[in-house]
Amino acid sequence: MMNREEVLRWLHETDPTRLADLYARADAVRRECVGDEIHLRGLVEISNYCLQNCAYCGLRRENIAVERYRMSDLEIMDCVQEAVRRGYGTIVLQSGEDYGLETGWIADLVRKIKAGTSLAVTLSLGERFPEELAAWREAGADRYLLKFETSDDELYERIHPALPNRAYSRKGLLRILKDLGYEVGSGVMVGLPGQSYQALANDLFLFREMGLDMIGAGPFLPHPQTPLGQDATYATLPPEEQVPATEEMAYKVVALTRILCPNANIPSTTSLASLNREAGRRLALQRGANVVMPNLTPGTYRLCYEIYPEKLCFHEDPDFEHAQLMQLFADLGRPVGKGPGGRPVDIAKGKESSL
Repeated sequence: MMNREEVLRWLHETDPTRLADLYARADAVRRECVGDEIHLRGLVEISNYCLQNCAYCGLRRENIAVERYRMSDLEIMDCVQEAVRRGYGTIVLQSGEDYGLETGWIADLVRKIKAGTSLAVTLSLGERFPEELAAWREAGADRYLLKFETSDDELYERIHPALPNRAYSRKGLLRILKDLGYEVGSGVMVGLPGQSYQALANDLFLFREMGLDMIGAGPFLPHPQTPLGQDATYATLPPEEQVPATEEMAYKVVALTRILCPNANIPSTTSLASLNREAGRRLALQRGANVVMPNLTPGTYRLCYEIYPEKLCFHEDPDFEHAQLMQLFADLGRPVGKGPGGRPVDIAKGKESSL
């Protein structure tokens, strides 16, 4: 298993030949520990309202340029049936932190999905209260995604202003989610302004320490209607300390995550695919990733869910995206995963890669 010094060396590595060795190692660990199957999670962005005012996100509450929406339960269930028709194993319901999505309404929606389909249900609804998370788990929700964005507490507080009357952190909520029995997903942005190499190494080891079931890492993409998109000095470090928000750095983090957390589900993120529309998804899948999240949000809404500009899915028809993915998987010689595609149980209990 890699130690911190090795991880830091890889994060600084720029030699293509050596990086090819890292990527080959990550791909071998992926094959041994989670197999060749690529699991598909159908993403539905059910609301873009958000109470938070994060310095990096286009959905932040002070962004008055965004047109807000909430999907109805009928619209959401149409997307659920689309996921079933395409053979996906999981539906992901994502939103900003929107308390207009009431606890009971979400619980009823989860029950309806679980009663009518065999899909796993993943929720990604922000920093909701522990009692809400418990209610949704009781209703049948299987997984919860909540990125901690950075393990650097000082940087996190700068980019993610705290709301009043909150007695818990995101990292604390992740532990609560595990205690409630959810499969738990988290992740970080790579190249976040103010992110040092030491902090990024800490992120990688925190993934392992927390025993996360799903881990996402994509490049930071600035949104023009946010402080980090408008002010180059908002969070700065000396150039030699600042992690670059590059495609290559994101691949390195994906590969190192696979090696450090061999049995986790790791997505080939939309942000990587947005940065490299021709090869981003493919390269991530060849460097440790085993999950893709096709966007099922209706076109009338997806343009309004602008966390960062020019997302890959903005102008793509779901049928076109699905066909592209099937061709990509065929080219890679990788089968589509069947069923929910959870973290392998035997490995999660302690089996490590031999590589």
